[in-house]
Amino acid sequence: DLLLKSLNGKKSRQIVVECLFLLLKKSNPTVTELIVNSGVSRATINALVVSGVLIKKSEVVDRIQFEIDQKSKSKNLSFDQKVAFEGILSTFKEKEVSLLHGVTSSGKTEIYVKLIENQIKENKQVLYLVPEIALTTQLISRLKKYFGDCLAVYHSKYSLNQRTEVWRKVLNNDKNARVIIGARSSIFLPFNRLSLIIIDEEHENAFKQFKPAPRYHARDSAIYLAMLHQAKTLLGSATPSVETYFNAITNKYGLINLNNRFGGIEPPNIIIKDLKKAIIEKKISGNFSELLLNKIRTTIDNNKQVIIFQNRRGHSPYLECSNCAYVYECINCDVSLTYHQISNELKCHHCGYKVENKTICPTCSSDTSIKKGLGTQQVVEELKQYFPDCKIERMDHDSTRNKNAFSNIISDFENNKFQILVGTQMLTKGLDFKNVALVGVVNADSLIYFPDFRSQEKCFQLIQQVAGRSGRSDKQGEVIVQTFNPNHQLMKKIVKNDFLGMFNEQLNERFTFEYPPYSRLIKLTLRHKNLIIVQKSSIWLAKTLKNQFKNQLLGPESPIVS
Repeated sequence: DLLLKSLNGKKSRQIVVECLFLLLKKSNPTVTELIVNSGVSRATINALVVSGVLIKKSEVVDRIQFEIDQKSKSKNLSFDQKVAFEGILSTFKEKEVSLLHGVTSSGKTEIYVKLIENQIKENKQVLYLVPEIALTTQLISRLKKYFGDCLAVYHSKYSLNQRTEVWRKVLNNDKNARVIIGARSSIFLPFNRLSLIIIDEEHENAFKQFKPAPRYHARDSAIYLAMLHQAKTLLGSATPSVETYFNAITNKYGLINLNNRFGGIEPPNIIIKDLKKAIIEKKISGNFSELLLNKIRTTIDNNKQVIIFQNRRGHSPYLECSNCAYVYECINCDVSLTYHQISNELKCHHCGYKVENKTICPTCSSDTSIKKGLGTQQVVEELKQYFPDCKIERMDHDSTRNKNAFSNIISDFENNKFQILVGTQMLTKGLDFKNVALVGVVNADSLIYFPDFRSQEKCFQLIQQVAGRSGRSDKQGEVIVQTFNPNHQLMKKIVKNDFLGMFNEQLNERFTFEYPPYSRLIKLTLRHKNLIIVQKSSIWLAKTLKNQFKNQLLGPESPIVS
């Protein structure tokens, strides 16, 4: 009472009362908490500090420590897992890098846990690399049960302060940052006792940074980082890259196989659906065959969940004027703009340029634009027409821009808060959903015929990985792959999960055309705002280099996106 009477002004008395209330709840309230709860300014608080009424002090607050009630013991390994675990330890005696080739749902993560435990016992550091930030959400929830007090996460969705805190802990070999889960940028952390790098889903293209500079491949850079620290590297994948598997079978890397799903679960039954036949028989609605729609309906009726894969975000890849065939293009990149129905915008997925969809053609003033192609938003829209009582969510780059968007979608799907999840290749990256019984691939052809010598390899990887999200608990899952080319040789290999068949075929082709792993490719990119200048410059550069490299030089060519 004496203190309050001695204070001049309502605001000063108000903040002292608020401070007392906060002290009853918790010790040492922050300045921000006082401002929010009392409504006064920072200047008022500073004045009370100067007068001696309040005492202000600085404290170091841990923003990254995971709170756990009680640590769990790691699970006992199955017979197959034990054999693989011992095989890894054995190959590490001779090889610096080893590949764990384990089918989807074979329990690779539990093997990683055992390997991490061995390093923590020796007070060593472990880097666990994942290709997508989305993967860290489930991985954190699994690993914090075992390593919560020594687990840290590092990726771009964290604030600068959080990343700085992780950086300092790693530099000081802090016991609270012995295990780092991170996306590709985590290879630049200042490790000093690094002994093991685990690269999960090593085949993923997301490990490669194209822009901004520096441009690097996190998998290959991590292998070099491990060499600098005299550490070991374990690559893990159900569908390893051709280059990695080639290194393994030629004895450059160690190779450990894990051929069976954990718990004796059957691999998913993959069915190829011929869309040409479905159209002739009139057994198709929009972009969905009658077979896929019936399977979705049956799955939902059985209280199971569905994943629908379409590797293109947005609503429609482009809009075309029905009168003059004008296609709306980016003013910077000269590529078609993708239509996004939710925001009613046309967006460039390469430079970020966007413009409101005014529906009036700038060439002929017609207002009858046609939506061409298929994106995730349109898939969701169609499914809502067929299944109006189902809750449907979407997971792609557009729907996961916020910091917690990944974890919220994944958590809600795990907890059965919605029945159908539509997404892009984010869905293929090692996520574990126990209640998913059906996976649908809307259009496999767009993956096969992409102009890249790795397109068939990537198609096989994407479909096998997304197929692996189905039937991961008690019952065999199903996968419906829609295509206009059911007799394509790659489709036959996908049905049989014939990785070796795909690998050998790709190896033969690459030997013929001198592609990696039988060569190294160096890509030189020239950019200029003036097209004529960059064309002339590239021709001059090509002529100059041809004197040295002869027939080893390709180009110059305009890029795929030009």
